[in-house]
Amino acid sequence: MTVKEVYGILDGISPFELQESWDNSGLLLGDTADEIERIVLSVDIDEKMIDEYEENTLFVLHHPLIFSPLKQLEWSRYPANLLRKMIMKNHSLIAMHTNFDQSHLNRYVVERILGFEAVSCEGFVCYAEGEWECEALLERIKKRLGLELMRVVGQKSVIRRLAVTTGAGSSLLDQVDADLFLTGDIKFHDAMKALSKGLMMADIGHFESERHFAAALEENLKNLPIPVIIAQSINPFTYI
Repeated sequence: MTVKEVYGILDGISPFELQESWDNSGLLLGDTADEIERIVLSVDIDEKMIDEYEENTLFVLHHPLIFSPLKQLEWSRYPANLLRKMIMKNHSLIAMHTNFDQSHLNRYVVERILGFEAVSCEGFVCYAEGEWECEALLERIKKRLGLELMRVVGQKSVIRRLAVTTGAGSSLLDQVDADLFLTGDIKFHDAMKALSKGLMMADIGHFESERHFAAALEENLKNLPIPVIIAQSINPFTYI
């Protein structure tokens, strides 16, 4: 298959035009005419992953490796160090970031990972409704996401409407209409704002909430004539 053919399939699954204006999804490295021998799906990429796969591999990542404008390519610095290795192995790279968040990932996490029914998905926010005892609900969420700990803002006894945004969704606070908002990377001042609004929040981690990207996308890439491989992304954080 060519990069162009795979790009067309991915665009049909989750149109790249859905991405936010600040995002950099799409073909970031390679040539549309290049023949590829395998597709590797991952949230991010690292040197070990690049070394592991042979030439002519197409990496489809959630996070764009090239995000901010590159003003230099100094091979000892990130991300140039990774790009150099990929170029030498004729690897290609496509990112599916905010487009896939909106079309697939948030709903996948709500329904397939957390086990709720998504009653609606509005942009980056998916909602579930029910009646849950708060402490039991938080324990269920921790278990299903494999969280060692979870920071919580505010406290309620019963949750009837739940909102979920994978990754970092605190900028959406003013749009969220729920009793409990699950997202990652909650900052101090966002927590203070949530308290003032009476919105309970729980930090479900950036990596922990988005690591299901590869599985969610792989479901939509059945029966391709080349292998589709899920790679294990590394979490840059450890907990002590």
